[in-house]
Amino acid sequence: MRLRIFTEPQQGATYDTLLTVAKASEDLGFDAFFRSDHYLAMGDVDGLPGPTDAWITLAGLARETSRIRLGTLVTAATFRLPGPLAIQVAQVDQMSGGRVELGLGTGWFASEHTAYGIPYPADKFARFEEQLAIITGLWSTEPGSTFSYDGKHYQLVDSPALAKPKQDRLPLLIGGFGPTRTPRLAAQYADEFNIPFASVEDSARRFEIVRAAATARGRAADDLTYSNTLVVCVGATDADVARRAAAIGRDVENLKVDGLAGSPAEVVDKIGRYAEIGAGRIYLQVLDLSDLDHLELIATQVQSQV
Repeated sequence: MRLRIFTEPQQGATYDTLLTVAKASEDLGFDAFFRSDHYLAMGDVDGLPGPTDAWITLAGLARETSRIRLGTLVTAATFRLPGPLAIQVAQVDQMSGGRVELGLGTGWFASEHTAYGIPYPADKFARFEEQLAIITGLWSTEPGSTFSYDGKHYQLVDSPALAKPKQDRLPLLIGGFGPTRTPRLAAQYADEFNIPFASVEDSARRFEIVRAAATARGRAADDLTYSNTLVVCVGATDADVARRAAAIGRDVENLKVDGLAGSPAEVVDKIGRYAEIGAGRIYLQVLDLSDLDHLELIATQVQSQV
């Protein structure tokens, strides 16, 4: 089981804060540092000092870290045209020496689109599917050849299909709860399938649907990595857990049901239950980015046991 740190900077974080957390995550031996791709805070927070762009952030971190993998959970297809996004991600992968992963989704938060003048089309899923075909097509086109695509929403004519990622195959993550189309696209395009904020039982059902979709496509089900995203709140004592839960505005008992909360032993046990259903990675949603002691506790007493 690999543990990855996942942050939500739209809730209020500077680049310097993210850099501090990313470097701490690298130093503590976590597998990856991921961030959300949002422009508007959610819930009862002011989001100050304001949003940071996901791929500009990751470009900076690519030059200021050396080992940890970097990615988005997930980039909204509504935010960017597929051609420029393929270039951006490829460039950041080159800048990092081949440590980038792309999580891509349809986009869902209507308010952040209207707040920043981003079109919010009704046919988001169809656009998302075309973006997957274009991005993977651009990256897989042999140097010296061209790539064309004639879709309903996007058309490319004789693209040189440059730049290329540093990695021969840059990992692509798709996630969500869709019962039919999402599993089909994961089976066709993804290296990893992620379920956010779901129970062990629900995750097991979703994983099996994707496994079946992969098999139906003639792909080995275990060719994909299966992962979960869960909020984390660990403490050496009950008082520490309560303090950390209060800092993020959450109830301890609810966190124990919906996330990874409690003592290190409790969290290790629950991670083990996800491992039993086939999860190979857990994205730990860290909501208090000022609490680096939390990361150290997880690294020394949870990560070392899974």
